[in-house]
Amino acid sequence: MGYRRVVVKLGTSVLTSGSKKLDKAHMVELARQMAMLMRAGVEVVLCTSGAIAAGREHLQYPVFPDTMANKQLLAAVGQSQLILAWSQLFSIYGLHVGQLLLTRADLQDRERYLNARDTLNALLAHNIIPIINENDAVATNEIKVGDNDNLSARAALLCDADLLILLTDQKGLFDADPRTNPDAQLIKQVANIDDSLRLLAGGSVSGLGTGGMATKLEAADIARRAGIEVVIASGHHPDVIAKVAARESVGTHFSAIENPLESRKQWILAGPATQGKLIVDAGASTAVVANGRSLLSKGIIAVEGKFERGATLLIVDQQGRILAKGMSRYCANDLTKISGKHSNDIEPLLGYDYGDAIIHRNDMVVLDN
Repeated sequence: MGYRRVVVKLGTSVLTSGSKKLDKAHMVELARQMAMLMRAGVEVVLCTSGAIAAGREHLQYPVFPDTMANKQLLAAVGQSQLILAWSQLFSIYGLHVGQLLLTRADLQDRERYLNARDTLNALLAHNIIPIINENDAVATNEIKVGDNDNLSARAALLCDADLLILLTDQKGLFDADPRTNPDAQLIKQVANIDDSLRLLAGGSVSGLGTGGMATKLEAADIARRAGIEVVIASGHHPDVIAKVAARESVGTHFSAIENPLESRKQWILAGPATQGKLIVDAGASTAVVANGRSLLSKGIIAVEGKFERGATLLIVDQQGRILAKGMSRYCANDLTKISGKHSNDIEPLLGYDYGDAIIHRNDMVVLDN
């Protein structure tokens, strides 16, 4: 069976071919491949980096102090240049584009998340290629997704894609650093992302983008939990998009988890930033991970962070291992009072209760699997 809807993420190093400016000759080649997919009936969403690089190029490489305001200036100038370039390149193939600039705030709020999803689906329904980027001109560190790898994974969840292609300056994920080890081997297939795999993922060295292999692994993990296949490959591999979409062996392929999360849990995984941690005992750990139960107050050992009711929290065991992510029915102050206590004690201690479950299993995504 072929893919129905594909998200293609292009890193800055792919768009610039390692130079200081956009490599339009290579961009038109990538546009050609995406246009071919569209002609074959596959819907394509493009998640593009490169706004700041495009801004520097357009302003002829000004020397600015490295401040947030100046980065936002470059992004504001470059974003229009980037979308103009893509619009011109896709017009060669008779295709229109539509721009979506997102921040974490758009994904964090359930209503805005659904609005963004509706916009994406409307563009695709009219054969228009959605082009997504972080809204760098207004985003602060607090509301940034932070890198386009994770943004592309969230876009894949938003539009219910079945394939996410992360194109980079590396051929894929290797069992050692190929820049320093000539014997490094490409890992062609990944069935499960574990700590040993995360150790293999180093940081970014290109100096142009913000995402290294570590962010690509994070993105792959988010997407595959939602039932989306992921491929990390070189953006300069000949016909890479067409080959990956045809299921040829290119780069590193991550299998999708067979029982994907339902829509609400996908939003919990992809949207809200975590605002605190609940450290739980062994009994609660087993109940949550192995038995699919809700988290009760009795199993909570400690509460970290300041947060309100409805905040997204990490559930962590005593060894610091992340077990799950979910939405709390109680604020931090309340949880401090009731942690370790029996559910029957909640109302006497607080004067009210929002139910026995601190984080209900319907509001929780188990990550330790």
